[in-house]
Amino acid sequence: MPAPKTPLVSADAIVEHQNSIVLIERKNPPYGLALPGGFIEIGEDVRTAVLRELKEETGLDAKVKAMLGVYSDPKRDPRGHVITLVFICEPEDITKLKGGDDAKRAFLIEIGKIPFEKLVFDHSQIIKDYIEWKKAPKVFIR
Repeated sequence: MPAPKTPLVSADAIVEHQNSIVLIERKNPPYGLALPGGFIEIGEDVRTAVLRELKEETGLDAKVKAMLGVYSDPKRDPRGHVITLVFICEPEDITKLKGGDDAKRAFLIEIGKIPFEKLVFDHSQIIKDYIEWKKAPKVFIR
């Protein structure tokens, strides 16, 4: 059977705590900083996927508060065409934050101190959209 000719789908999380957000340092290429998240598995719904990926990469349990948007630029991921659904999540206990799975480390960083030049994929745009969302919530389609 030939490989499917459709994009892969992932789910990413923005977790904010006291004007800081959670970022991870990636263990695998592309190297750099990213929002926690990853690929949705066959048979898994998107809410379950984003919460699973968040737990695997940061140790955090959370609840989904809102959807930020859908990001589908075919060039957003150097590994191939990936569409990501981005959710805003609220952590249950931020003290459990620790890197795991694909994350070398996980940490909180103040929104005003984010090193945008070190972010991989299109996470720089996603975080900029989130900053705009905080002023006037809406769903972004990119």
